[in-house]
Amino acid sequence: MGKIISVANQKGGVGKTTTAVNLAASLAILEQKTLLIDADPQANSTSGCGFDPRNIKISLYECLIDAAKPKDIILETDTPNLFLLPSHLDLVGAEIELINHPNREKILKGLLQDLKKNYDFIIIDCSPSLGLITVNALTASDAVLVPVQCEYFALEGLGKLLNTIKIVQSRLNKELEIEGILLTMYDQRLNLSNQVVSEVKRRFETSVFNTIIHRNTRLGEAQSLRQPIILYDADSKGAINYLNLAREILQNNGMTNVPMDEKIVDTTSLSIQAMENKNLN
Repeated sequence: MGKIISVANQKGGVGKTTTAVNLAASLAILEQKTLLIDADPQANSTSGCGFDPRNIKISLYECLIDAAKPKDIILETDTPNLFLLPSHLDLVGAEIELINHPNREKILKGLLQDLKKNYDFIIIDCSPSLGLITVNALTASDAVLVPVQCEYFALEGLGKLLNTIKIVQSRLNKELEIEGILLTMYDQRLNLSNQVVSEVKRRFETSVFNTIIHRNTRLGEAQSLRQPIILYDADSKGAINYLNLAREILQNNGMTNVPMDEKIVDTTSLSIQAMENKNLN
């Protein structure tokens, strides 16, 4: 049975979709059959995997509203082992249409029951809100991954999200766990970034991933070309960061026997070493 992980944060601009797309692609590259579900009406994960949302005729919306079967909608991407359940702008209206539906918080969970056995991982990209679609994703998930931008205001919304997770755990999904808090958009040159890293690790300790996602222009370039970073530039810091995250998740779930310190490439150390070598030359 595959593991379902929602990537969620009600605050926008924290690297949520970037994480969903590139984590899913990295797991796929590591030979894990992975399904990425785009549960955001903006459909950025759909475009990030190489598809134009304007050309999507049947999407997650039809699954939730019209009982379409997900297996008939899933698309194969250019990344080996990576598949996509796309989104569409129509998903904006789904929350209103589902408001009177019985068990409205558990519709997505029902849709994914049969799919779990076909994939090693199912990654859900949630919208930047705590609405009904996000609650559906959390109810259907085994765990939630929380991206947190390395800026002060990003910490303010984290408490609200964790409170929502606790409510879902108590009322809808007792099995829901926190896969981890992921620090994103880290710039080692800024004191603020380092302060946020220290504060998050102090508050949440073992819930924070060892992997940190650095600011990297190649990630933005890959998005503009509708590609995961691993396909666009496998040697970039962004690609290495997300591969490290995928490996850390595999390690935490007992899905690899390779020790963590033999798998992760410390890009910060590499950058410092490169600067020292440049100065010596």
